[in-house]
Order: sequence, then C-alpha cells, then structure tokens
Amino acid sequence: MKAEKFDQQFEDDVDITASLDLSKARRVLQTQKRVNVDFPTWMIESLDREAKKLGVTRQSVIKIWLAERLQMQQLQSI
Repeated sequence: MKAEKFDQQFEDDVDITASLDLSKARRVLQTQKRVNVDFPTWMIESLDREAKKLGVTRQSVIKIWLAERLQMQQLQSI
C-alpha cells in the first residue's frame, strides 16, 4: 500500500491495523528494567491490602503510585 492511501485511510478513521507489522512495534520510553527494592514488612502489608482492594497486583500498585508521584513532580518543576 502506498503512503498516500495509508494516510487517507487513517484520516478516514478506517482500521489500518491489518496493514501494520505489530511484531516490531515498541512503546516509546516503555522498555522494562528490573530493580530490587527492600520495603519494611508494614509497608508490604499495606501495599497488599491496597492491591487486594483494587483487584490488582502489588507491583501494579507500586508502579501506579510511583508514576503518579513522578508526574506530579514533573508538573511542579515546570
């Protein structure tokens, strides 16, 4: 498919995913890197309670909370 046709389909809100090679797709700035963090027991228990309440994993709670805090910090530094 030529670029002009692809662009036109995109602009016309046509589903173009069949024309894409998603096996090579990457999310910008979303590569994963493993880190180890030690938390006190009381903090782990609190995280687990919150995770259970939200129906997600402990790791998800940590990621969400850290992301929210980092976004707040970025907005404050602007």
